[in-house]
Amino acid sequence: MTAATDAVALSLLVLTVILFALTVRGLLAFARTRSVPQLGWTGGLALAAAAMAIETVVYVGIVDAPLLRAYVFLSAAIVGVLSLGATRVLRSRRVERAYAAYTGVALAAVGLASAFTPLPTAGMVSSGVIAGNPPVLLLLLSTLVTGPATVVLITSAIVSLRRTWRWPTLLMVAGAFVLGAGGTLYIASFPVALYYAEFVGILLLFFGLISLPRVAPTAAHAPADSSA
Repeated sequence: MTAATDAVALSLLVLTVILFALTVRGLLAFARTRSVPQLGWTGGLALAAAAMAIETVVYVGIVDAPLLRAYVFLSAAIVGVLSLGATRVLRSRRVERAYAAYTGVALAAVGLASAFTPLPTAGMVSSGVIAGNPPVLLLLLSTLVTGPATVVLITSAIVSLRRTWRWPTLLMVAGAFVLGAGGTLYIASFPVALYYAEFVGILLLFFGLISLPRVAPTAAHAPADSSA
């Protein structure tokens, strides 16, 4: 490995440690508050930490099918789980329960497909970066998770901004844009930038999400909850 490659590998390891540390912090916060949204956001952060750990391992040259299968599932699950807590701002327990049930079923489908669908191991990794597209079936099933999750995150951010204009809610929108920019940087021949963009985007989403309970009252205090 060259000095540049070593530096990238070390940086990915550091980012993984940061995500795991924030996950532990989130779990401690959940232990104090018993907040269900907090558990969802922390779960999404834990999945992101696991995904970045796989990215780090693959980058240093350890590539096998089980790792890539896990990565395909985690890539879809991260945003899906993060978005579960965002439904609280909509002030409808019915919507929360329906969306949680849908996400659970969709993630189960992605998990099963990831476990049993053959993956082209060599074709999914380029220069140590997991860049290749998985089979079409996995792409379609993943979209069933990430599509609605993105809509929920953006809708929650917009609703929060309409109720109270506070800068933390902008972090969610910024996070979505950063995640999207990672793909552009990859096309521009800087493939590992996708990993850094994922890290920054997930952090922006996480810190934006944890601000939502302070921006909008919880469903338990909203009149609209009579539909529960």
